[in-house]
Amino acid sequence: MSEQTLIVSTQSHDYPIFIQSSADKVDLVSRLVPFIKGTQVLIVSNETVAPLYLSELTQGLKSHGFMVHDCVLPDGEQFKNQHSITAIYDALLERHFARDCTLIALGGGVIGDMVGFAAASFMRGVNFIQVPTTLLAQVDSSVGGKTGINHPRGKNMIGAFWQPQCVLADMATFRTLPDREFAAGMAEVIKYALIMDDEFLAWLEDNAEAIRAKDGAVLGQMVYRCCAYKAQIVAADERESGVRALLNFGHTFGHVIETHQGYGNWLHGEAVAVGMVQAALMSAKLGLIDHADVVRIKRILTLFNLPTVAPAIDTQTALGLMGHDKKVQQGKIRLVLLKAIGKAFVTADFELSALEEVLAETA
Repeated sequence: MSEQTLIVSTQSHDYPIFIQSSADKVDLVSRLVPFIKGTQVLIVSNETVAPLYLSELTQGLKSHGFMVHDCVLPDGEQFKNQHSITAIYDALLERHFARDCTLIALGGGVIGDMVGFAAASFMRGVNFIQVPTTLLAQVDSSVGGKTGINHPRGKNMIGAFWQPQCVLADMATFRTLPDREFAAGMAEVIKYALIMDDEFLAWLEDNAEAIRAKDGAVLGQMVYRCCAYKAQIVAADERESGVRALLNFGHTFGHVIETHQGYGNWLHGEAVAVGMVQAALMSAKLGLIDHADVVRIKRILTLFNLPTVAPAIDTQTALGLMGHDKKVQQGKIRLVLLKAIGKAFVTADFELSALEEVLAETA
């Protein structure tokens, strides 16, 4: 099937994810037109993605009668900050954008998160559309409405829940995606298997060669399955008061790496990959999973060119950074751990000494 459509149900509105896996040239702009409110459109991209796709998208939308402007930001996690948000506001205000405008996020997860936050806050809320161009954004950050920016003291600490009008995921964008970025996206794919579906993990192992070769049909199946998992969780818990926290498997550990090493030096998916190893080791230390499960997790991460060893970070420093995590409640660090491959849960029921041992062992 060259195109698949998945519906995400939320309290504010339902919206489609269009997953295009055909190698044939198709008019993707026509998919977006019904979801654009008003006539004013601001496309926000970055210096890497804009030269590849901005002109074609701009001309396509202009041919449908829209007044299209753009805002091109620097590329990188280190630019996911208030300065970039202000640049988006400036572009909107300088061109007298009204409340019935639409923002389009053309890029990876950083662009998607920032555009969503800008849309949520500009004039107290305007429409936006996600056009994710990285694997990580397509399977995770573009779906579910979590938007925001980083703060020097913690990742994603400032933001809002704001759902897009639609998401357009085109497998063709992977042809221009650097191998390191593609691998980083695979960390989030593997995460879904580890927290929700052991059969999906086996499928990833069986199809590893085709995935690494970026076979469009196989990638389309993979992205669809991940989006279906995410849609299921978002429908049950849009604002992360319960089951949605499971999607942060590996993230509490991973955010420590990203914040300590400096945003952008470790890609988000790379840090999450190591974080998942650390969470698996913590699960094994508590007697929840076997050592063989940890070995299997390390093996599949290595299979997709992801790191499994953390950089050297002082244990007390790491614990201090974990204290800023959004899952902390009543001063207690809460971790997403595994009862088995495909079964995750959130807990604060562990000895701090066990966590300290894991942090020391994996650095």
